[in-house]
Amino acid sequence: MSKAVFFDIDGTLIDVVKGITHISTKVRSALHELKKAGHKIFIASGRPYAFLDAEILDFGFDGFVLNNGAVVVIDGKVIFQEELDLSTVQKICEMCETEDVEYILESHPYVYLRPQFKTFENFYTVIDISLDLFVRDFKIEDVPTLKMEFITKRQDLEEVDRIYNKILQNPGLDGWCDPFHYKNLELYSTKNSKGSGIVHALKYCGIDLKDSFAFGDGLNDIEMLRTVGTGLAMGNAGDNVKKVATAVVPSVHEDGVAFGIEKYIL
Repeated sequence: MSKAVFFDIDGTLIDVVKGITHISTKVRSALHELKKAGHKIFIASGRPYAFLDAEILDFGFDGFVLNNGAVVVIDGKVIFQEELDLSTVQKICEMCETEDVEYILESHPYVYLRPQFKTFENFYTVIDISLDLFVRDFKIEDVPTLKMEFITKRQDLEEVDRIYNKILQNPGLDGWCDPFHYKNLELYSTKNSKGSGIVHALKYCGIDLKDSFAFGDGLNDIEMLRTVGTGLAMGNAGDNVKKVATAVVPSVHEDGVAFGIEKYIL
């Protein structure tokens, strides 16, 4: 019987911060073995489509749960998409422009970034994200925004907290700061998560929840690890992530995904 396996990217398949910028040979082999065995493999990421590199896009994944569950793509077809409230997005953008905070509007397949927002542009360039799907000239009302991200050059962390807490006070929204880049905030709808996106994907593919697996390491992986039949936390995950998982596998640096595939799925 076909199973569905979902993989986070950062800290799970790769670890850009620690210099692992490509899927290891051992993990690639394990993923191919899953495909050969007739199982379906998916990416489940907070990233939008525009932030996926060629290695991920060309690997042969059956689908993608992206923008923290706000869009689900299977076999190249969008099977679910939900936008943020436009008036809320406009209000937040207006506030950011008065608070010296840069924002990016994440849609599918494009993302939208003002040409004057050089801090964000440099940030993405440094971590090797292509700008090919970045739209620089746009009107906010024309963008179907699925998720937002913010960055600031402010040095006063109390001020950063004040601004980001003000953004998070908008009803129906939630978010988290990247622990490696404290001044980055990701914002998304409380209605969507990687877990809810996985449910949409499973229903579309006709695969039972008990036959689903997920690998993850971050705070935004908690919901998907709780949702699937078998949730596998990476060894490099925090304790709050590990405690909701079915089991813990070795870290991304020790090819934990390959270990988990071999032990728990194949």
